[in-house]
Amino acid sequence: MQPESVSPTVPDAAPDAAPDAPPDAAPDPVGETSVDPTVGRGPAQRIRQWFLFWPVLVYLIARAATLAALAVANLFTRHGLTGELNTWDGTWFVRAAEHGWPSHLPMVHGHVAGNTTAFFPLFPLTIRWLSVATAVPPLAVALVISGVTGMTAVVAVGMLVRQYADSHRATRAALLFVVFPGTFAFSLAYSEGIVITCVAFGLLALLRRRWWLAGVFGLVATATSPIALAFVLSCAWCSVWAVRRDRNWSALVAPVLAPIGFLAYMAWLWQHTGMLSAWRLTERGGWKSYPSLAYPVHIVTTFLFDPIAPTETGQLLVVGTVVTVVGAILAIRQRQPAPVLIYGLAAALMAAVAAPVGLRPRFIMLAFPLVVAYGTRLRGRAYAGAVIVSTLLLIAMSALELASTAVFP
Repeated sequence: MQPESVSPTVPDAAPDAAPDAPPDAAPDPVGETSVDPTVGRGPAQRIRQWFLFWPVLVYLIARAATLAALAVANLFTRHGLTGELNTWDGTWFVRAAEHGWPSHLPMVHGHVAGNTTAFFPLFPLTIRWLSVATAVPPLAVALVISGVTGMTAVVAVGMLVRQYADSHRATRAALLFVVFPGTFAFSLAYSEGIVITCVAFGLLALLRRRWWLAGVFGLVATATSPIALAFVLSCAWCSVWAVRRDRNWSALVAPVLAPIGFLAYMAWLWQHTGMLSAWRLTERGGWKSYPSLAYPVHIVTTFLFDPIAPTETGQLLVVGTVVTVVGAILAIRQRQPAPVLIYGLAAALMAAVAAPVGLRPRFIMLAFPLVVAYGTRLRGRAYAGAVIVSTLLLIAMSALELASTAVFP
């Protein structure tokens, strides 16, 4: 991109970005030529020439392979295919879809017990509405939503990267995202696909100065998961920049709209349960989850003083910390657009200080700008090695989460 054509919400593009891209549109996938390479080609050939063809195809193969592996496993376990996938947070999402949220927080030994209050409403309500409309069981609906929105997340991430890099790098970034170990969540009844889709498209809207659209995407994302609050910071950055540089007060609509999903759920819980802190109490009591700046320091120092001491979870978090820090360095050095970088760093920080969650693969995936930084930076054998290692780790994570309860996702 030429510096003079860049949106005031976007810093100068990285050196490897496509040239001559207008600020309100993705760069021309064919560079400086004005000839449309798709002219005269059939629909199938045009699809194969799409820069996200291979990432989407690999995504579909990964989901099909997971289902095939579970079908084989079911021959021995006899749990049923949906039974194999009805695990971890997916059980709670489906329970919220079927039974809603309690008006009185359940107590056990003076502490709030685990209940559906911890799970944000948009995903369960969507499950409920579609289940009623189609007469399909809620769990099956949840799995379909997760799988479909996982694919839209791949497309959204690829399109976002394409906004500030060329098609080749966007393809590599999307492909590495597809095989990232955290994407096992797209095979379960999880809401990550909705969050990433909305945040990635929301960031794209910010880069194109579509303030209302960015705000709406943010609203949907924050009604789905609290980690989407990191996107509000990106909206705030862009709006302040636009007001200071262009006196464009309409930009303020993005940071105003984006957090409404979160705030509306907190307000509803207050009215529904009579407790303003119902969500936080449920997180603390039911899942022993709480914010702690000391938690990531504890994880790292425990490993450094005695590498053998950490449990399997501790070792996973140490590796996740290293992957995140390297990804952050790459993203900063590549000069990712400010709103993209801000979201990635903020989402990673929110996960890092959330004990006992930490930087697990699923939460690193939610900080996807740091993941795609590997794809846009690495080349040749280094990139191929990263894809191979990531694929193997994805297989291992899928097996670990579906076949055991040793480490929660």
